[in-house]
Amino acid sequence: MKKLIASVTSLLFAFQLVMIPSMALAQGTNPFEEGVTKVKEVGEKAGIDNTDRTLPEIIGRLINVVLGFLGIVLLGLILWAGFLWMTAGGNADQVKTARAYMSNAIIGLIIVVAAFAITNFVLTSLVNVTTQ
Repeated sequence: MKKLIASVTSLLFAFQLVMIPSMALAQGTNPFEEGVTKVKEVGEKAGIDNTDRTLPEIIGRLINVVLGFLGIVLLGLILWAGFLWMTAGGNADQVKTARAYMSNAIIGLIIVVAAFAITNFVLTSLVNVTTQ
């Protein structure tokens, strides 16, 4: 019963962590959407029909979905590692396993954030170069 309560509580907490940034950035703009808008403007000036979704728009949305999913997985791993650590009860092997989960999840988080930053920089640079 305690595990069920802990699981439900952690899921609610994770949901709140996922929703807070979207509420805080409600007035902000997505850099991928800005790039898509610029691509559509260039297409309209060139006389290209943009009624269908463009490839950059599809790629940008796909990247956002994948990175969001990876963020949720990483959050789950960190929560699981913390749960293992807190319930170790002096068991050194379980603490060692929890530390390994935690360090691997943090390394994964750094990789995901770096991938997002690099992708954002490259796509924004490409859009800026092609619209000038």
